[in-house]
Amino acid sequence: MTLVIVHAGYHKTGTTSLQDFMSANRDALAPWVAYFGKQDFFGAGADARIYAQRPFPWRLARFRRSLRRFLRDLPDQPVILLSRETFSGGMPGHHRVNGEMMTSYYGPSLRLARTIISELRRRFGRDTEIVFFYTTREREAWIRSVHGHLLRSIRLTDDFDTFRNRFPALAAPAEEAERMRGALAPVPVVTAALEDWGAMREGPAGAVLNMLGVPEDVRATLAPVSCANTGQSADLREAFLALNRSDLSKADLKAAKARLIEDGPVLSPT
Repeated sequence: MTLVIVHAGYHKTGTTSLQDFMSANRDALAPWVAYFGKQDFFGAGADARIYAQRPFPWRLARFRRSLRRFLRDLPDQPVILLSRETFSGGMPGHHRVNGEMMTSYYGPSLRLARTIISELRRRFGRDTEIVFFYTTREREAWIRSVHGHLLRSIRLTDDFDTFRNRFPALAAPAEEAERMRGALAPVPVVTAALEDWGAMREGPAGAVLNMLGVPEDVRATLAPVSCANTGQSADLREAFLALNRSDLSKADLKAAKARLIEDGPVLSPT
């Protein structure tokens, strides 16, 4: 029987660190798990994100087809880990096609998860063991990290207090995961908080290695986690905000941000 662990998010909860760690140690961990991440199924991950922004049935069908193509070519393995944060949809703060700001993962996330479960059972059989795994983060730190990411990646013109106040009822990642636990039962949901794992040598990937039962002597030989997607300093965030509020063209704005990242203040973890 095949076991598939689906790491489906959430954004800004140590996902990139986990993915980088698993990629760097893919060969060493091969006796315990076959790992597949962003670069292995780029199309399916992109289609999941687009579906959250354009939640039309045909967009969900496109995601299903992309995922099916990827799974079709996947060799049989006893244990598989799929990791892509867009499997929960789009990051809150982005806008849907109708201009509405996304303030929750839940609706698209649940439909994507049910599609993933259906396609995994189609590929590996009805008795496939499936576990959904979510990395989480304390709400305030998470919102601040999301705000910093959006300042850099889109033309967000809100300062942090304005941005936070747009989400008075925004659920923390752990709360989102609890909703998924109830909705996906009897498929199990496992969580790992960044606060518990972020400072560890393996980072959030340590929670996965615990699930897999990787021996300590093997873990001691693995390449340590890299510090990925560190947050910007306060000065750099202010600089991004000022640029976003300027009248620069889209191309000039992108170039100005790139120069700031290259030449700006030292980044600080968030």
